[in-house]
Amino acid sequence: MKDGVHETAGSAESGGSDTGKVVPPSFAALAVGSVGVVYGDIGTSPLYAFREAVLAASGDRGVTTEVVLGVLSMIVWALIIVVTIKYIVILLRADNNGEGGTLSLTALAFRALGRRTTPVLMLGVVGAAMFYGSTFITPALSVMSAIEGLKVAAPGFEPYVLPLTIGILVLLFTVQSHGTGRVATWFGPIMVVWFAVLAVTGAMHIVDYPGVFHALNPYYAVAFMVSNPTIALVTLAAVFLVITGSEALYADLGHFGRKPIQAAWIFLVLPALLLNYFGQGALVLADPSAMVDPFYRLVPEALLLPLVALATLATSIASQAVITGAYSITQQAIQLGLFPRFEIRHTSASHYGQIYMPRVNLTLLIGVLLLVILFRTSGALAHAYVLAVSATSFVAGILGFIVVWKLWRWSFWTTALLMTPLIAVDGLFFVAGSMKLMEGAWVPVLLGFIIVLIIVTWRRGSGILISKTRRTEVPIDTLIRSLEKKPPHIVPGTAVFLTSDPEFAPTAMLHNLKHNKVLHESNVILTIVTSDTPRVPEEDRVQIMPLTEHFSRVSLKFGYMEQPNVPKALAIARKHGWQFDIMSTSFFLSRRTLRPSANSGMPSWQDHLFIWLAQSANDATSYFQIPTGRVVEVGTQVTV
Repeated sequence: MKDGVHETAGSAESGGSDTGKVVPPSFAALAVGSVGVVYGDIGTSPLYAFREAVLAASGDRGVTTEVVLGVLSMIVWALIIVVTIKYIVILLRADNNGEGGTLSLTALAFRALGRRTTPVLMLGVVGAAMFYGSTFITPALSVMSAIEGLKVAAPGFEPYVLPLTIGILVLLFTVQSHGTGRVATWFGPIMVVWFAVLAVTGAMHIVDYPGVFHALNPYYAVAFMVSNPTIALVTLAAVFLVITGSEALYADLGHFGRKPIQAAWIFLVLPALLLNYFGQGALVLADPSAMVDPFYRLVPEALLLPLVALATLATSIASQAVITGAYSITQQAIQLGLFPRFEIRHTSASHYGQIYMPRVNLTLLIGVLLLVILFRTSGALAHAYVLAVSATSFVAGILGFIVVWKLWRWSFWTTALLMTPLIAVDGLFFVAGSMKLMEGAWVPVLLGFIIVLIIVTWRRGSGILISKTRRTEVPIDTLIRSLEKKPPHIVPGTAVFLTSDPEFAPTAMLHNLKHNKVLHESNVILTIVTSDTPRVPEEDRVQIMPLTEHFSRVSLKFGYMEQPNVPKALAIARKHGWQFDIMSTSFFLSRRTLRPSANSGMPSWQDHLFIWLAQSANDATSYFQIPTGRVVEVGTQVTV
């Protein structure tokens, strides 16, 4: 135990099923599965990334050898430095009990520093907010770029691109409530075929201009940037499109494990991407007219429609991975107290990570459709994408510095030697992305700002609410001594009172004594604790502290990736000698009605925003999975 948090060895994947022993999938199966989930976004970047980068670099000069080789060299080294070195080699080792992602990295940074600090928390909040911003753009950009291939096959089909894109996106979000278990088994094999097609179609055209391999030399990237500093910065923003989705490598670490993800990248994904980008470069150098859409020009006209169909399937899979990632990070944020409680539905009995969140799904659908209608082309959407993803990557680099230095106990200068160049590259991409602010990058910034505002308001309002209610609360020890001196009528059964602070008597208990004038035979002061680890093993789930004959204090600990199930956790308490029977137990919960106050400490608009967030939160009965027939709610009014 460290800082009150139980640390467990091994991957968190073992906590996914309660139906007995599950045979772990083979290494090959995990590697193929990672191709379908982890690499969907970065794997569909060839649809638009090279085109946008060359167009940005060429400007009024047209497509030249210098431009194409310079762009290709930047693409190659972006994939090597940001994805391979930063994510594959370094950050995949920074796992929080097998889990990754911005919030997991934030939790590791807290552990490394030995405390929760506001600067680190805000870094994590900004990183998560920017991830949300990119989540709105990914489905719109990916699906639209695939459908736009129809224009190459038949220019008269252009008016139908937008309606088709909208139809596919609506269908994609509609099926989320049914779960993705059955379909997901095909994700990996389909994406393996996709990467094979990328490699083959690219390799077919390298012979058009074999000199394209000169781009492996970083000299061409440096020379282009030095000779065209202003244009190079704009080009970098477009080049970053080739590595969007790299954050998914780390975010989905817990689903597949480090080595399968690394193996898939080294032996399939990276070679396929490089071959395709080189093939597009060779094609454009041999035939500049192919610059209109170099990806789809890689195949003969007879194969164009099958390629559009495969691309549409691949982009839908990429979008699916981002959508489920949004569910996962929202669940983590709720458990860490950054968001109010939202409804979480589990769509699989055997795989814990397969969840569905109706509100998040609807919000994403509305946002994605608005973006499609607003921007109308994949090229316009691409400008909006870079800033959000580069900000997430930049935050990950800073948090990674803290983890390598403090948690891995590397010396400061060794850590600086390793991480500073990576952070500098991220910073360069972030500055380049900022130049697209007026061309669409304001969209994820606005979305990220809204998310940050919601998180800050929720945390600040919750703190004020706790502070105000504590003024009227009675220490539990004081209440127990008072009841021992003048005991009320004792009734049979067990009463469980939920509270966030076990040192004080829950409001529901005080109201029960005041109005019903009775005390149950057994009274449990129950606290739900969220650990800084993704999941908590059952042996560490329950802590019981008897206080008196009629009172005991119980703490239930859950990981930040777990949805609390109170009755199931209390059943574990039987191993501690407590005879828990759900049919003789009543759960007392306080339901607060919030009213704005002129002296809350927050502006009036923020008061109303906090109250709206509190009212929209899922009720505790559903969130903690307590049977509604065993719940007694006590209403109170509180001003904030």
